[in-house]
Order: sequence, then C-alpha cells, then structure tokens
Amino acid sequence: MNSPFDICHQQIRVAGRGVRIASLDADKYLFLDDPSTVIEHLKKSKRKADLFTFLQRVSEPEPKYTYPMEWDNMAVVSITSFDDWWNKQIGFKARNKAKQAGKKGVVLREVEFDHSLARGIWAIYSETPIRQGRRFPHYGKDYDTVYREEATYLSNSIFVGAYVGDLLIGFIKLVHDQTRTQAGLMNIVSMIAHRDKAPTNALVAHAVRSCAQRGIRHLVYSNFAYGNKQKSGLSDFKERNAFVRVDVPRYYVPLTQWGKLAFRLGMHHRFVDRIPESIAGKLREYREAWYNRRLNSAEAI
Repeated sequence: MNSPFDICHQQIRVAGRGVRIASLDADKYLFLDDPSTVIEHLKKSKRKADLFTFLQRVSEPEPKYTYPMEWDNMAVVSITSFDDWWNKQIGFKARNKAKQAGKKGVVLREVEFDHSLARGIWAIYSETPIRQGRRFPHYGKDYDTVYREEATYLSNSIFVGAYVGDLLIGFIKLVHDQTRTQAGLMNIVSMIAHRDKAPTNALVAHAVRSCAQRGIRHLVYSNFAYGNKQKSGLSDFKERNAFVRVDVPRYYVPLTQWGKLAFRLGMHHRFVDRIPESIAGKLREYREAWYNRRLNSAEAI
C-alpha cells in the first residue's frame, strides 16, 4: 500500500494492484462535502488510480450523488444521552460487564496523545501475535511506527485509556468527522492478560459517554457485517452494546476505462468476499485452529 498524498487538502491513499482504488486515508471517519473537485484532481494526478471510492455519513443514508454506488453497512449506536444508552439501549449482561471493570480496579479516563500513551499502546500491541483467531497486524511493529500511526488526525481524535494503577491495559482512539455528526472507533484494543476485568466493555461505555458530552449523535464501530460473513463473536459483542446495522451509500467513481470495466466485473471486491459463506466459515475455522496451534507452540518454548 502506498503512502497517502494530498489532493484538495484531503489525504488520499491508493491500494491494489490489478485494480488501483483510491480512497480517503481516513475512509469511514472523515467525509467529502464536495467529491466532484477531488475526483477531477484525481483524474489529473500523477498518482494513478482506476477507481475512487467514498462513503456517506450514517446520518445521510439516502444517496446524494449520481455516481455508481453500492450499499455498505456500518455498526452504529444512535446517542441521545449516556443515561438513555445505559438504561434503555444495552442489555443487562452488557451493563454488568461494563461495571465489572470498575469493581476490579480499572480506571477509565480521556488522555492526551503523547509518548507515555504511545508506549502503553505499543506494549498492548506487543502482547500477542494472534487475536480473535487471526494474525494481529500491529504485532511486531517498532515503537516509532506505532507512534507515527497513532499520531494521525489528532485534531479530530479522542483517546480514552483503561488503567490499572499506572499500567495501560486498553485504549480507544475515537475519530470524529468534520461536523461532529459521528465518531468512529478507529482503534479499540485491550490486553488479553486483563480480559477478566472486561476493559473493552468499559471502553465502549466511555466512548458513548465521550460522544454524548460533545453532542456527537452517532458512534460507529466499523462494519456490522463483512462480505458474506453476517455473524461472528465481534458482531454479537456489537449487538450486546446496542450497535445496529445502518446501510449507507458507498460510491465507486471510475477514473479510467479500466476502472469502469473493473467495476462492472466486480473486481473492486476482495476475492475472499466472493467465496460462499458455507466455505468461508470452514476456512476461518481452519485458520483459527492453525494460528492457535502456532501460538501454543510459541508459548511452550
């Protein structure tokens, strides 16, 4: 994946080989109010791309533009107040999980991004190479890389840490859009060694509180469903915390003739998303078992 570059004061990233797809570097977190200008500049740019994709806000679920589009989905909590979410939207079990952290000495607080926080995040990333039955992409990164990646979009970011004493055991990075209409969980990770304290549940609760205090009406936790995969442990976690599926338009604007043909042929989708779920589910089970064997073998050395 290439490094981002500037187009009309927007950070753009191009990914892919057969079909080069451009998008906002903060796709799903920041949005375009004038996509036509960005599209015209992309067509003239030396950083060539075949398609440009962008998403509408969850507060705008009806298509606004005439560009080619498909429906994408987001996992969204609509927020009126923290008390409403706490007492009416989440279930009994989710509420008890969030309470559990406080009972076990976990303290949640908003924190400024600095080297102390970045070192704590690096330690969390370095805990294990496998999470949720798959390779964890942040494992093995050096401190400077972690600092640089977490230091993006700071003017739009809110960091919340979960602490036991001085030890950071979990964190979230919330990125709100330009209008403060919605905020997305760009990062939410906790130490597996402290799973018994339910820090992730407490972090979600604090994310809702942080949004409510700022008048941000929608909290987004990435996609609700991925490709043909409709249910998972993560989607169950989202449902228990009152996230619901909201479908929003995702546009795919051809920038070249090849981009136009590739979109018609569906080549902008990952190959794995075309595999029937009956087969993909089995493959995920084999992958999880293989990674778990590797992890257990490494721990035994």
